Amino acid sequence: MMRSTTYDKLNHLYQEFGGYVSTRKLMEEGFTNRQIAFLINENYLEKVCHGYYWMLQCGHEKPFDYKCIEICLSNPRAVISMASACYYQGIIKREPEPLTIATERTDRSAMKVMFPVKRHYFSSGNFEIGIRRIQTKDGSYNIYNIERALCDIVRLNTQDTSDEFMVEIFAHIKERKEQYERISQYAKLLKVKSLIP
Repeated sequence: MMRSTTYDKLNHLYQEFGGYVSTRKLMEEGFTNRQIAFLINENYLEKVCHGYYWMLQCGHEKPFDYKCIEICLSNPRAVISMASACYYQGIIKREPEPLTIATERTDRSAMKVMFPVKRHYFSSGNFEIGIRRIQTKDGSYNIYNIERALCDIVRLNTQDTSDEFMVEIFAHIKERKEQYERISQYAKLLKVKSLIP
């Protein structure tokens, strides 16, 4: 057990942040590395990536898009991509595993998170196209818009996206003429020849 003042400080953080907190903020509040380790062992904190924790007993559940938030806490430049981007924007119903992300080819930073991740590297010219910035009360993250996500699925022709997901995605797109036209424009930019079967 730690002194009651330590728990008081932790309760103050629960009120202020209500979810994610950085190592830097914990240190600013007077917590030592030893106390942080103790709080992890006692299930008050969960380490989600280098430099960030989820406050387990803050009275809040992790948000629906916690993986997106945590990957961008680990690497603020990472972008949720392909089938994962379609899932988090409501195009497919079942979450694909692993989480698919994109980074620039020159970005070799390690991203150690508590769930499986598949990383794709893009040239700087292609990387920036179609990025949306999502702001939530729990954190923010980057995600490719639906048009870009679909083009990457087709262009890269990987095994990351099952036939079940593809049927769902194409059914959604075919019902929306304006979106189909936007996808066609992205396909030209990204040099995707055959887009929708």
